[in-house]
Amino acid sequence: MPNKPQDPQSLMHQALTQAKKSPPKPTNYCVGALLINQATQEILSTGYTLELPGNTHAEQCCLAKYAAQHNVPEERVSEVLPPNTAIYTTMEPCNFRLSGNAPCVERIIQAKRIRTVYLGVKEPEKFVGENEGRGKLEECGIECVHVPGLEGEILEVATAGHEKGESE
Repeated sequence: MPNKPQDPQSLMHQALTQAKKSPPKPTNYCVGALLINQATQEILSTGYTLELPGNTHAEQCCLAKYAAQHNVPEERVSEVLPPNTAIYTTMEPCNFRLSGNAPCVERIIQAKRIRTVYLGVKEPEKFVGENEGRGKLEECGIECVHVPGLEGEILEVATAGHEKGESE
């Protein structure tokens, strides 16, 4: 279903809509993601935190769902992705997972055809300290683009279910 060209702000709004579907938990951020064919502007897949069984992240769900649609395991999703795919994610992809699952940065790099990551906010340091995901993606030739303007709403949705500190 090819769409008319959409600006990054509009696509980030759609990713935020996905994030709002994530069940709030004190141990996760509610994140939303969209996998986009940049040539056609087609939304290939959507995802949000905890959408699929297990401690799944939004980017992981996007990739797993797209792979499943094409009857390949997630590890081989690069075989079926368009050559210039982008992923929109409300929060910087994780570079480390306390759960032991593969980090989203690693999944994006392994997908090979994702050339651009659009992100709404940097990951807060609450769970794993400073996230070095953006730097790792850029080292692998993947462009990272911050889409400004939704930071407050993204963080409000992302931290739903978290205890608010005294300063908040």
